[in-house]
Amino acid sequence: MLRLTVLLLVLANAAYFVWSQGVLAPWGLAPAQQSEPQRMQQQIKPQLVRVLGGEEARRLQNAGKSPECLQAGLFEDAQAASLKQALDPWPVGSWLLEPGVEPPRWIVYLGKFPAADYVGRKKAELRQLGVSFEDLSNPSLEPGLALGGFATEAAAGQHLQELAQLGVRSAKVVQERPETRGQLLKLPAVDDNLKPRLEGLRAALNGRPLRPCR
Repeated sequence: MLRLTVLLLVLANAAYFVWSQGVLAPWGLAPAQQSEPQRMQQQIKPQLVRVLGGEEARRLQNAGKSPECLQAGLFEDAQAASLKQALDPWPVGSWLLEPGVEPPRWIVYLGKFPAADYVGRKKAELRQLGVSFEDLSNPSLEPGLALGGFATEAAAGQHLQELAQLGVRSAKVVQERPETRGQLLKLPAVDDNLKPRLEGLRAALNGRPLRPCR
């Protein structure tokens, strides 16, 4: 039985070798040819294939993405007038300025420090206490640090008491920003055609960042 199995394997290998070498081609038994002419015949409309540049490839990649709504502000009347001039060349309906209100903000405040280099020292002390902090958005309170921002004075006072238990002794509650009214810029549908125009708005935005619409 073993001899028969070995003999069958030898015959099978020999038959495969003869087939793979094309010996049986006259009888229609041969592997498919893989030379270049056959591969050329298998191509489907090769004349439509082209290499894309980097910019075109990115544009096609982003073609299916939805437009993004962005907003910035608030702007005073004079700033809004300057912004309108910068936006005048934009397509109709691609931007709007609408009245907006920014609520007051209360903070737990450390400062004013005698000099700007005190800020770094205080940050190191707060890290050791495990207390988080942030930079101020009101230049009149510099140099100093905010240990949290709140919509009401009472909420800020509650946080001050919690910080006192952690060892923060010299902080106090101050109003960082009163209620503010002005003009809110909204770009409702910023697509790939409008995105290159955003850089030209930077000066008119007067340092205010563009953020996703709320």
